[in-house]
Amino acid sequence: MGRSSREIRNILVLMVVAMTAGSFAAAGNAAPAMKALVGGTLVDGTGAAPVKDAVVVIREGRIACAGRRAACPVPKGAEVLDVRGSWVTPGLIDAHVHFGQTGWADGRPDSLDLRDRYPYEQVQAGLREHPERFFRSYLCSGVTAVFDVGGYPWSWSLRARTAGDTDAPHVAAAGPLLSTRDHWLNVPAERQFIYLTDEKIAREGVRYLAANGTDAVKVWFIMVKERPFEEMAAAVRAAGDEARTLGLRLIVHATGLKEAKEALRAGAKILVHSVDDLPVDDEFISMAKANGTIYCPTLTVVGGYLRMFDAAATHKPPVVDDPNGCVDPVTLAHVAETASLTLDTAVIQQKLERTRARFAAGNPVMADNLKRVLAAGIPIAMGTDAGNPLTLHGPSVYAEMEAMQADGMTPMQVLVASTRTGALALGSAGKDLGTVEAGKVADVLVVGADPTANIAAMRKVRIVIRGGAVHGVAELAPVR
Repeated sequence: MGRSSREIRNILVLMVVAMTAGSFAAAGNAAPAMKALVGGTLVDGTGAAPVKDAVVVIREGRIACAGRRAACPVPKGAEVLDVRGSWVTPGLIDAHVHFGQTGWADGRPDSLDLRDRYPYEQVQAGLREHPERFFRSYLCSGVTAVFDVGGYPWSWSLRARTAGDTDAPHVAAAGPLLSTRDHWLNVPAERQFIYLTDEKIAREGVRYLAANGTDAVKVWFIMVKERPFEEMAAAVRAAGDEARTLGLRLIVHATGLKEAKEALRAGAKILVHSVDDLPVDDEFISMAKANGTIYCPTLTVVGGYLRMFDAAATHKPPVVDDPNGCVDPVTLAHVAETASLTLDTAVIQQKLERTRARFAAGNPVMADNLKRVLAAGIPIAMGTDAGNPLTLHGPSVYAEMEAMQADGMTPMQVLVASTRTGALALGSAGKDLGTVEAGKVADVLVVGADPTANIAAMRKVRIVIRGGAVHGVAELAPVR
């Protein structure tokens, strides 16, 4: 086959690890035995230079030591995993997801209304009862922690459900969103949007979130032509003030420069979308730095809508970017169904043209603003907005990271944004995550190419370690 003996040995080692990984999972979620990853190149997520021929020692689900062999000798009795020829990184963190959305139109009937065949209340009931379909797709894709930044109240329960589960990512959750738009996308007895009619409602909404132990307060700052801007801005500022009083972080969806600056005045700690209408200015930069705001550019989500509308218009199935076969069969079947939908042609064409125009106009501005934010030293976290149509839970991180690299970040900067800064975005939920350092939770990946040369290397996930439990990727992929 033209492979060297070293390449063959590495492939065999990885095959053996993949086959034996099931034995670790079979033992349940008890603290796994001590083990050591030996011989790989360590990229620890801090931004430090890679360490060749490294050792990572894992004991009781945490990293006991990580570094050069001289500094981290393999303990006697440790199970050794030979990962020579591979790279060892922290698990990826997606700082912008929504478990209340499916990755297709059934979870967003405001995009394509398919409620006649997929009743929205039934879709939501299914998501609430079976989030594991996405837990596995995340872990299989190398994502070991996520932040659900807006959804139904049941999303809070995912935190406890995943806390000790080494077959699922860590989950932080913001719960229902405070919204400047009275959006109809709710179910009869439960809301995912709390309408910000005025400052009083804003404060009451924040207190409700705080009473439920939320990880953050999320505001959906959507421009509504029928409402005076100052009225909406005042409600957002009131929410920010109440959040600050109660010790909660403010997260804001704001894609326009005007809204984003108001969000920063309100004290936003995370902006979960790029500013896509105008260049960010000195005032924006100054406020973001003063707040310690994390910028989560979320570059690729509009492209998912574009692909879905194009598939519906052309009756050609959209391509699913899932290099490790991690997406669940239900999602795959629904995505394929896009090509056979019989919908109003004029409506689909209008949606396609509008989205194409937004995509073309917004992308260059987002790319330029990412460069400006990066140059200013504002921390950047990776987030996909997974759950939106064709932004699939799990593998969508690859396209997002690659877009960040294409828009001016180095591969190392993207990796740090997708690990250490992602952990910062999670707040207290991420304090022990995001880097491969002594004392941190052992959420570790073994990948088959150098992510510091090209972030696309993260597609080549071979081993996923979550809380010290070792999984081969093939073990995590769903049965077809």
